[in-house]
Parts: sequence; structure tokens; C-alpha cells
Amino acid sequence: MKVSKEQVAEHRARILAVAASLFRQRGFDYVTVADVMKEAGLTHGAFYGHFPSKEALVAEAVGQALPPAPDTARPRRSAAEFANGYLSVKHRDNRATSCLFSSLGTEAARGSADLRQKMTAAVRSRIDHLTVDAEGDVPKEKRRAAIAAWSAMVGAMVLARLVDDEKLSKEILSETRASLPFA
Repeated sequence: MKVSKEQVAEHRARILAVAASLFRQRGFDYVTVADVMKEAGLTHGAFYGHFPSKEALVAEAVGQALPPAPDTARPRRSAAEFANGYLSVKHRDNRATSCLFSSLGTEAARGSADLRQKMTAAVRSRIDHLTVDAEGDVPKEKRRAAIAAWSAMVGAMVLARLVDDEKLSKEILSETRASLPFA
């Protein structure tokens, strides 16, 4: 049975979305190609018509799930608003759509050059976004504050998910937010 170009594109998009969600929930090593294809409602054999390897799927799924470059046509969300959403219980508890850095950062550090390049570009973009609103009198001070803030946010999310004490988890999130250089 012949599949149209539109169906092929739709299948590929579904595979990428499912893979990104499963990788966030379970990590790269605990998600198989079979898991992805089953969740996408496709056969395991169809995978290789879309990707040459699982590593290629990882790089593309993560790349597509990373935050897009800022849209200059829309108002920029302030760093304070971003931090409030990022350091929330809702974000902590929703791994399937959560930040790739806090859910997959340590695994991605061992990933392919392509994956690391995509993650690096996204880190730069997030730092640039946060720098606009960070405290400081000169650009270097603002950038330093933004890097420290982004590092604190990602680290706090990792720790808040790691601990088995709900009160401590919430405290990690709220105290990190209170320490950030954004009004």
C-alpha cells in the first residue's frame, strides 16, 4: 500500500513528538525504537524509513522539542514570568512536556555531536533571553547573572524531582525562585 507524502510527514512528526515525550519521561536508554513506534501507532519496521538509527531519532526529536528561537513579532515573555513557570510544581510534575535540560541534560551530555550542538544553541538562546532582564549595570554583569539564574533553575528542577519529600521539593523551587536576579 502506497503512503502519500502527507502521510509520511504526519507519521514522522508523530514519531518525533512521541519520542521526545518518552525520552523526557524515561530517558534515552529506557526507551526503545519499538516503544516509540508502538506509542506512535506504527510498525517497528517503518522506523528505518524515517531514521537511520536511534541516535538520529534522539538528535532530531530533542532538536525539535527544544524551545524555538524567539519570535520578534510577539512580545517576549519576561525572565520573571519564565522563572515563575519554570520553577512551578506543574512543571516539575509534567515530565512529558517539561524542559529537556532538566529531564535529559545529564544524558544529552553523553550524546552525539549533533545532539550536543542543538542543546548548546538552545542554552545560548535561553541565556540571551534571561540576560535582557537580569540584574547588572553592564552587559557582562547581566550575562553572569543570567547564566547563574539559568543554572540555578535547571539544577533546582533536577533536585526538586529527585527528592522524595514534597515539602523539601517545593522549598527547593520557591527558594531558588526567591534568589533569582529577576523582579
